[in-house]
Amino acid sequence: MDDRFKAANRASIVGIVGNIFLFIIKIIVGIISNSQAMIADAMNSASDIFSSIMTYVGNKISSAPADEDHNLGHGKAEYIYSMLISIMMILLGSKILISAVNSLFKSNEYHFTIWLIVVCIVTILVKLGLFLYTSRIGKKYKNLLVEANAKDHRNDCGITLFNLISACLSLFNVKYIDGVVGIGISLWIIYTGVKIFKDSYDILMDKVISSETKEKVMEIIKAHDDIYKINHFNATPVGYKYQISFTIFVDGNMSTFQSHEIANKLEREIEANVDEIYLTVIHVNPIDVNNKENL
Repeated sequence: MDDRFKAANRASIVGIVGNIFLFIIKIIVGIISNSQAMIADAMNSASDIFSSIMTYVGNKISSAPADEDHNLGHGKAEYIYSMLISIMMILLGSKILISAVNSLFKSNEYHFTIWLIVVCIVTILVKLGLFLYTSRIGKKYKNLLVEANAKDHRNDCGITLFNLISACLSLFNVKYIDGVVGIGISLWIIYTGVKIFKDSYDILMDKVISSETKEKVMEIIKAHDDIYKINHFNATPVGYKYQISFTIFVDGNMSTFQSHEIANKLEREIEANVDEIYLTVIHVNPIDVNNKENL
């Protein structure tokens, strides 16, 4: 297992431990104070525990080397597990939304306690730390699944800030604030789930390579004066990287050996200098360079 997956697994384990701690204190205080917003936040932490576990499992599977049945490895497991996480988040958010809406039509007795404030502050500090740590790993190793978890940690800071505001306003007997905040939290969870689902779906459906990565490849190709033009550029996601293929046009007067040596050199150069590229396949097409219609 390489450093990328080791770091991702560390981030997952830290997230699991942190979220278990937050879930326990939130659910206890939420039940004692009868706060729908705090209970909703606790359920969000429960979903985060499951998300971190799924991230760990997904990274474990995706790090498995290629075999006879999976010649390009198991990298897409990251995105399959991301989709499972997103579906779970959407379902959880929907359940919390229904509960929060129902609370608006009930006369729940809200018991303010200083522990509501303490839990909110502790949660913000813990989640901020998890965000900074996980985000650094996700960006360093370009792991979309870990980056998604980092964004979830960041979003949780905002969610808990709403809870903090709700707890403070409850001191002034502001009606319905707890239910309204619960609705806000549920909608945020649903939004995050939908976004993660879309990002994962795009990769699994072979979304085109980013313009920045393609430009890196094109700059390397353009540096070769013996390549007159290219076409049929295609890119297919292979886990967190891409397999690319394209056709290059070279002088038809070259020998077969010379033209294929150009292609082999270009393949090695692209794979060595563009981190996002896993495999490069080049088709060589000889042309009459003296015929301007070919250029």
